[in-house]
Amino acid sequence: MAAPPPLALLNARLIDPSAERELAGGVLVVEGAIRAFGPEVTAASIPEGARAIDCRGDVVAPGLIDMRAFVGEPGLEHRETLASAGRAAAAGGVTTLVAMADGAPPVDDPATVDFLVRRARDCAAVRALPTATLTKGALGRELSEIGLLQAAGAVAFGDPRRSVADALVMRGALAYARGFDALVTAICAEPGLAGAGAMNEGEFSARLGLPGVPGAAETIMLDRDLRLVDLTGARYHAALVSTTASIRALNRARDAGLRVSCGVSINNLALNELDVGDYRTFLRLEPPLRDEEERRDLVAALAAGDVDVVVSDHDPRDVEAKRLPFAEAEPGAVGLETLLAAALRLVSSGDVPLPRLLRAMTTRPAELLGLPQGRLARGAPADLVRFDPHAPFVVDPAKLHSRCRNTPFDGARMEGVVRLTLVAGEVRYG
Repeated sequence: MAAPPPLALLNARLIDPSAERELAGGVLVVEGAIRAFGPEVTAASIPEGARAIDCRGDVVAPGLIDMRAFVGEPGLEHRETLASAGRAAAAGGVTTLVAMADGAPPVDDPATVDFLVRRARDCAAVRALPTATLTKGALGRELSEIGLLQAAGAVAFGDPRRSVADALVMRGALAYARGFDALVTAICAEPGLAGAGAMNEGEFSARLGLPGVPGAAETIMLDRDLRLVDLTGARYHAALVSTTASIRALNRARDAGLRVSCGVSINNLALNELDVGDYRTFLRLEPPLRDEEERRDLVAALAAGDVDVVVSDHDPRDVEAKRLPFAEAEPGAVGLETLLAAALRLVSSGDVPLPRLLRAMTTRPAELLGLPQGRLARGAPADLVRFDPHAPFVVDPAKLHSRCRNTPFDGARMEGVVRLTLVAGEVRYG
């Protein structure tokens, strides 16, 4: 089959997140890879026969890499499929999504990982990379076969919704993963303290009469994990942190030379506990939305480089799971399509520079996962997004590509419209 003609994105505002710089110019894509970028890429310089797209000053950057998304397969296709998640991702400028090991049954054997690799290749509009559970059945008792799962294509290992409560099991898992230099991703929530909590513990939860989750539930488990990382030398990623104390603990671990990193949900960066309002179940999330002071501290940590990655925590839930009293509703929200626009709020407010924000959504996750994409560099895969950061829109759940509509930004006014998404130089949206 003949190779597609070269593609040139011209007159763009280029963001190079690896160097955290901006420059004007264009990007030339040849055979699925970036051939050239910068001021030298102009209409006069591109090869004859190349397709040229005038970006008219829009931002062009590496496509987003979302390190935490639930896709429903295998077994939960009524919530989401790789095909529908891929369409939602492409519409949101996400070119690589990391699928959580939360199928029915959970992804804990090489055959299932191989199935997901093949299924993603055949059905998903973007790159979809599977993770596998750290323990069999995600039950926290018996270790998964990390070596075999990694060979089958799993890019990281973690029980997707709960902490490994048994410290001895967690130590064994970290030591096992260390032998393969595998990335362990962990949920930090001490089961006893988190319990049946439905939102952040504090004055507002008391007023609503809802059981709360204290920030200590997160930091107690994180502190335990960091001590085990010190014992084992494993690579460790706290999948979702939501408190200032957690950021401080991770910074101390980094200063001590431990190979640790963390992610923060865009929900915890853009929203706070007051958004729960009148028991809005789409805001029933784990970790819960914290108070405004904690939210501001997380944003400051992102600006300082202490937050490694920003994720959507895309978690589709059907109507039956959300149309319940708040404390009984299932936690989770869709987020692939709103990730970029919600994150751009932090840029509009002046809190986080755009290159720093995009680094946490492209280059840094690529580094943690050992991926070649996520960079604006010659020879890198041409996974690119073009978006207008100032174009307004209103979030309409009916227009989302996900199979579920449980967005916490229902009816929100946002800025940041994705115009074009490329995966390996091929147009997947726009």
